[in-house]
Amino acid sequence: MEIWINPACSKCRSAVSLLDAEGADYTVRRYLEDVPSPEEIRAVLGRLGLEPWDITRTQEAEAVELGIEEWAKDAGSRERWITALAGHPKLIQRPIITADDGSAVVARTDEAVRDASARRGGPRQGG
Repeated sequence: MEIWINPACSKCRSAVSLLDAEGADYTVRRYLEDVPSPEEIRAVLGRLGLEPWDITRTQEAEAVELGIEEWAKDAGSRERWITALAGHPKLIQRPIITADDGSAVVARTDEAVRDASARRGGPRQGG
């Protein structure tokens, strides 16, 4: 299991603490430093079952500068969004957990973190 985090984010720190409490085996990816490639973003979107605009932090200053709120949200614009996320990783919603079973979740709640932890392949703890 891997978790994409920004250490400055309280939800990310909370998710990591909860994974530790659950006894999960995971790898931390500081995605602002280890920026995901467009291919990795496409793969995570596939695992999430979401589109790039679904995981874009549209209120970030960079998003406002890019005018992202005005971009079309359709198949023809998908690559534009993915390129923007790869070029401006701060726009990626966080934390994102990719579980061992091939699924992924935007883990902004304790419940989402626990669900991802339960999918790590072992027995669910604490539930």
